[in-house]
Amino acid sequence: MPEAERKIRRGRETPMTNTKEIASEGLSRRSVLLAGAAAGVLSACGRKGGRAFLSSDTHPPDYPTVTAVDEMARLLRERTDGRLDIKTYAGGQLGSERDTLEITVFGGLDMNRVNLAPLNAIEPVTTIPALPFLFRSNEHMRQALDSPIGDEILASLTKHDLIGLCFYDSGDRNFYNTKRPIYTPADMKGMKIRVPNSDLYVSMIKALGADATPMSLAEVYQALVQGVIDGAENNWPSYESGRHFEVAPYYSLTHHVIAPEVLVMSKRRWDKLSKPDQERVRQAAKDSVPFMRKHWDAAVDEARSKLLAAGIKVNEIADPAAFAAAMRPVWNKYVVTDEQKRLLKEIEAMSEVG
Repeated sequence: MPEAERKIRRGRETPMTNTKEIASEGLSRRSVLLAGAAAGVLSACGRKGGRAFLSSDTHPPDYPTVTAVDEMARLLRERTDGRLDIKTYAGGQLGSERDTLEITVFGGLDMNRVNLAPLNAIEPVTTIPALPFLFRSNEHMRQALDSPIGDEILASLTKHDLIGLCFYDSGDRNFYNTKRPIYTPADMKGMKIRVPNSDLYVSMIKALGADATPMSLAEVYQALVQGVIDGAENNWPSYESGRHFEVAPYYSLTHHVIAPEVLVMSKRRWDKLSKPDQERVRQAAKDSVPFMRKHWDAAVDEARSKLLAAGIKVNEIADPAAFAAAMRPVWNKYVVTDEQKRLLKEIEAMSEVG
């Protein structure tokens, strides 16, 4: 199995090999089948005088990241007289994020919206925006990623055969559980908390004294009902749309991770575009970000209103400093390169003057 494929599939943090090695040594059977299906869809997406880029998203069709890519497609059609377009397959139709990222790397998909976890496994710089208790607010996160810092993080993906186009919001993540409000790290001791398949998230939960249980988001509701886990962590819209609040009514506002999601493009497809078209694609992606943020903020407000009306028990944490202090060993474990340390320092300094 090629190293790049192995790392994306396992979610480990080691360097990625190039795309040619992936193609020559073969992919997982599932990824090959998905790539074949994607190729068939691509053929069906041809347009007179142009071709629609095939894009994947695991979120449902009305989710802000999906509608933002739809807006990007509208901008491309408008700016190229319909020559460039995007066809998005939402709701995980083309596979999980790890599968579709793997396919995007070797060119079987044109574009993909993914969260940071699978990217952390192949590029250490992408770990920085995912660090717990780094950003003080969503505004601080946006300020940092709209700056040259964000451009540098996106550019770090190029050597992995991906073109980072833009960042989309994913909101602040908070803990929720079936047992009690969380005010201090001591309140989490012994709890079984679901996390995404990410070494960084596992380390975060362990540092707070709880037991980390990686599992897919689709399994969380039943796991809460059956007592397999005591809680999980996510943003307001996901907590509401997954109906996790029905069985885990304690929502504690830790704001522990305010990590973005990323829209990427296959470098193989990118390299086939003319320089002017590359600029059109990159600018349309950037121009879709304000659209996404407007819809994201509205989705958060709507979810919060529904949840409060449903009677969930919301609380602010009593000692934010204690949570942040517990993360220092986690930062030390994952921030190891000079480039990571420099970016971290720049973001922290930005928060001081923010």
